[in-house]
Amino acid sequence: MGGDDPHIHVESKVVRGVAAVREMMAATFGLVGDVPSLVDTGCGLRAPYAMTSPRPENVTCLACREHARQEHLRFADEVERLGGMAGSTISTAQAKLAADEHRELAERFSGPRRAE
Repeated sequence: MGGDDPHIHVESKVVRGVAAVREMMAATFGLVGDVPSLVDTGCGLRAPYAMTSPRPENVTCLACREHARQEHLRFADEVERLGGMAGSTISTAQAKLAADEHRELAERFSGPRRAE
């Protein structure tokens, strides 16, 4: 990928991305790994990690916005199913709350990017 792409992208694994793993490791163990210089994005490019964001308001690549929307909707459905399974470690109410948060994020990705 050339260095002239002005767009902000999302990681291809937007729901389970590098930032989320880093935050969990830092919170749990006080350890922080190196950030990769390039990551796969939702639109299929490899972009500098610094040119990605999990926040809908920051993402300017339309293909990445659509990818993130689909991933958050898929994950919301997965979490709801998990909460309804016998022996699940999360309650139905907890699963619904998490699913609702991901659906709200999906909605934010589908809306227009906020003007700066």
